[in-house]
Amino acid sequence: MKRFVIVVLAVSACFVPANGTTAPGSTVSHLRDFDSNAFTARLEASTRPMVVNVWGSWCIPCRSEAPLFAQAHNQFKDRIEFIGVDIQDSRTAAADFIEEFGIEYENLFDPTDAVGEILPGFGTPLTFFIAPGGEVIGSHFGVIDEQQLALQLDELLRH
Repeated sequence: MKRFVIVVLAVSACFVPANGTTAPGSTVSHLRDFDSNAFTARLEASTRPMVVNVWGSWCIPCRSEAPLFAQAHNQFKDRIEFIGVDIQDSRTAAADFIEEFGIEYENLFDPTDAVGEILPGFGTPLTFFIAPGGEVIGSHFGVIDEQQLALQLDELLRH
């Protein structure tokens, strides 16, 4: 019975409505609205390598890798730009996720998953490693572990 309840909770967490609401009076400095044109221009104009992590607060695997990205950002923020893109979520849940994991890098709120039209891939978590100028040099679907992230970051810095 206990196993069934856990499975039901995990599955139901994947169906959080993407209503985009914000709690009255709440502000999130690291959660701006996603703009496809601005995002594309930012990738193309980048002078530093970038890591773009596509996530959702409802995504259980995203929760397990969030501390790893927060730690990597703290370690590499002078050499690599980190951006999170929260998809198919509510703004309140996304803000709570950012606060819970102490994420200090910028995150974009994308309730319609428009980022999927710019960066190829489907689902969450999904991570892209992007060279200066916007060329995607690597991607990882699913939970990334510490070793895989370290390898990808090394490759990104060498590119």
